[in-house]
Amino acid sequence: MAFDKLGRFFGISNDEDEMYDNEEYTERRETEEDNSIPMNTINRDNILSIKSGMSTSAQSKIVLYEPRVFSDAKDVAQNLLNNKAVIINFSRMEDSSARRIVDFITGTVYALKGEIQRIGDKIFLATPPKFSTDGKISELVDKKDNLS
Repeated sequence: MAFDKLGRFFGISNDEDEMYDNEEYTERRETEEDNSIPMNTINRDNILSIKSGMSTSAQSKIVLYEPRVFSDAKDVAQNLLNNKAVIINFSRMEDSSARRIVDFITGTVYALKGEIQRIGDKIFLATPPKFSTDGKISELVDKKDNLS
């Protein structure tokens, strides 16, 4: 028995059981190959359209604010943290309170690596980092003031 195992290990044994084992192995392999999925078949359950992945929440939004008290600055900052651009109109506030809010929002924008711009008299645009703006409205307002 030990010699048979040693002979099988070195491939010297001519045992008939080994032939039957090989035949059984090839028969099993052929049936497994018949049941396997062909290589050119694609499982379409895992494929998604690019448009189907976009929901309404993934769209860019611009939020408009007219703060009246300093505590409204928290809402503006929260929108910036949620990747929403914010237009802030300070026309209904005193200048000292408006400056404090602008300072707070400027700090928030700086921490997010966003941008803040003055787009009119007492109107500011604060954007998170993924937004980009082109041009400056305040330059156009200054030109209009010089023409009149």
